[in-house]
Amino acid sequence: MGGGMVARLNRYSVLCGAMCGILALTLAGCSTPEEKAAYAKRKQPPQAVIVKPAKGSQVDETSTQQHYKDGYPSFNAPPTAANVQINDQQAGDMVKQLTALGSQRKAGTISEAEYQKRVAEMRKLAADHGQDTLQEIQQQGVQPAPAQN
Repeated sequence: MGGGMVARLNRYSVLCGAMCGILALTLAGCSTPEEKAAYAKRKQPPQAVIVKPAKGSQVDETSTQQHYKDGYPSFNAPPTAANVQINDQQAGDMVKQLTALGSQRKAGTISEAEYQKRVAEMRKLAADHGQDTLQEIQQQGVQPAPAQN
């Protein structure tokens, strides 16, 4: 295979590449106005949905979120919790209480009915505590003070 064969092969590949590029550009321009309108519609951002409050009153913006002068939110400030978290001591006490209840059940020192009664009380407390506390706060009309640990 000589040098002339390589030169012819290179010219042929450049020519084929150019022809494919011209064909692709020609075909890209062949579209109807309806296709162009549908394409433009797909590229538009979605419309914003503004949700109104359920009670019909304005949303109270007592958020601690900081904003820049132009109104955009700043994410530089760390978020604050709605309420204080339980500390390690409280969590440990709760674990001990639940472990003791399970141990009493296994040892047979409490009846199955008593065990189920205590479990039902704890589940009811877990389900209702948040809503009950919220109602108390709303009745008082004041913000809760942070719990002391």
